[in-house]
Amino acid sequence: MHIEELRDFCMSKKGVTEHFPFDDVTLVFKVMHKMFALTSLGKWEKGEQSINLKCNPEKSEDLRDEHEGINPGFHMNKKHWNTVTLNTSDVSDDLVKELINHSYDLVVRGLTKKVKKELEDL
Repeated sequence: MHIEELRDFCMSKKGVTEHFPFDDVTLVFKVMHKMFALTSLGKWEKGEQSINLKCNPEKSEDLRDEHEGINPGFHMNKKHWNTVTLNTSDVSDDLVKELINHSYDLVVRGLTKKVKKELEDL
């Protein structure tokens, strides 16, 4: 998966915006102002393609056990975030998309009723 594909997939979701809140190389995707994915453009340029994604804690453990390319979230709460290394033999593009969807859905479920309504109305 290329960075453009990753960006396009994230941006295709309802209510998603992109930001650089930390520095000029850490691209953050938010749904209704809540972060669900982030990646370092600097690492992509060095050939280290990865993305941090929110994940259900139980699912996180299972994924980490099953895939060498999925590890506790780098610089994140390791209970709720995974770092997913892309373009590896055990992490397919389909799995990355599934995990992005899971992260997005987790964040949307945690939104207040008012914000969920705003999202629905977009």
